[in-house]
Amino acid sequence: MHFNKISFRVRYAETDQMGVVYHGNYAQYLELGRVEWLRDLGFSYKEMEENGVALPVISLRLNFKKSAVYDELITVVTRLAKTPSVRIEFDYEIFNEMGEILVEANTVLAFMDTQKNKPVKCPEYLLKKIESD
Repeated sequence: MHFNKISFRVRYAETDQMGVVYHGNYAQYLELGRVEWLRDLGFSYKEMEENGVALPVISLRLNFKKSAVYDELITVVTRLAKTPSVRIEFDYEIFNEMGEILVEANTVLAFMDTQKNKPVKCPEYLLKKIESD
């Protein structure tokens, strides 16, 4: 399945007093991975929302292996877990500069019609692009 990598440095504001990334920030790192995964396919969250589809997170799982620290270059690898339907599921791995795994994670998001506030199937244009890659 399609995957994407994004790398960035841990900012001081993302760390605690010990220079370790605060656990709550990992959800934002996963979001960066998803946004870039989608952009890599030629789409954006903004475009989807403008077309009446939102993607709220309905499940988030994090398994911490090692701490990320201030000024460390980290890489988020985002993979589509399976072909989407009404839900889309991603698996993630976050690595440090030495290639050590810091976090394994999983998110599940639901496709929601923004007008009706009800679940809908994955938009056809996105599904076709996923299946063609």
